[in-house]
Amino acid sequence: MTITRRSFVGGVAGLAGLAASRNNALAGLALPASPVTISIVDVAGNLALTQDAIERYRAAKPNVVERFVFSKAPAPELPGKIKAQQDAGRSDIDLVLTGTDVLSAGLEQGLWIDLKPHAGALPKLDEIYLPQAAKMQAIAKDHGVCVSYYPSGPLIEYMPDRVKTPPASTQELLDWARQNKGKLIYARPANSGPGRTWLMGLPYLLGDSDPRDPVNGWAKTWDYLKALGETIEYYPAGTAATMKEFGEGTRDIVISTTGWDINPRVLGTVPQEAEVGTLKGFHWVTDAHYMVVPKGIPEERLAVLLDLMSFLLQKEQQAFAFDKGYFYPGPAVKDVTIDMAPQESQDAIKEFGRPQYEKWIAEAPLEVPLETKPMVAAFKLWDERIGAGKG
Repeated sequence: MTITRRSFVGGVAGLAGLAASRNNALAGLALPASPVTISIVDVAGNLALTQDAIERYRAAKPNVVERFVFSKAPAPELPGKIKAQQDAGRSDIDLVLTGTDVLSAGLEQGLWIDLKPHAGALPKLDEIYLPQAAKMQAIAKDHGVCVSYYPSGPLIEYMPDRVKTPPASTQELLDWARQNKGKLIYARPANSGPGRTWLMGLPYLLGDSDPRDPVNGWAKTWDYLKALGETIEYYPAGTAATMKEFGEGTRDIVISTTGWDINPRVLGTVPQEAEVGTLKGFHWVTDAHYMVVPKGIPEERLAVLLDLMSFLLQKEQQAFAFDKGYFYPGPAVKDVTIDMAPQESQDAIKEFGRPQYEKWIAEAPLEVPLETKPMVAAFKLWDERIGAGKG
């Protein structure tokens, strides 16, 4: 089930449709009189795609930004930290770079600034986004701006010398896992892109009654994950640990995505000869990164962040999102091609990219992730039913 036309139009038009022109300056907000320091927290690995472009903004506007302070945090921990700061009447975080996990948790708790009144400071998003990125923008409900996009997964990644006949269906994967206990791994969905797409992709693979309803429509999914869990040693807190163990040979199959396939092979964490596959009935569950602003920051800082957001949506800056395949392809904006990316990115994709991805993206259905409340519920149910007691 794909997102409805009504919710798609409402989500994008609600923010982008109000953007009459960049000539509206910053929708009534004034840039600071002297350069400021901006604090950015990344909970999604997004700085790999955007940090160079963010620093280019500082270089282009030294009268606005003195410096950026970057930090990273585990996704499940950040909403509670921000909520505590807001309850105390202070906030030392200006911008959060996040995936759908913390975006949804923050929407649920009312942590993010509503950007609809400031839409005039942004480009016309419904005109510049790729169609699927526009659908991902709808998930933000005017409280964030999509900065990068990819079809994601879920894919299975395996070592061909150790998995001679790769599983081609969910049943074959379960059978393989039972025969090779401890050799399959994936990370906790609340803090892992591959884990998240696996969780949300299974209802399509299994033909569950309602892939959009984890509480009442995922009977097959929860049964399957419980059965699969009997073969899994533990669930790491993040994806990097799964790739490390896979690369070292401790595990033979890992749940992956396009980016988590390409980038660890570029970095040498995973051997180049690793292969990927899909399972019968495969649907992509798309993913994106967002820029969200916690409530409570001064208006002059918000003005800077709106200006930065607009800068990062320029095609030239979007080309940095190709990176080394981490979020492949990466750009959320139309007409951004690999030949626009830095040479280092072009070389990495040429050597480690996979020709079959374009075919799979063209042929398999593309589904948006769950809405806020169902996603939060899905993470909670997985933690309680599947992850409890296993790390």
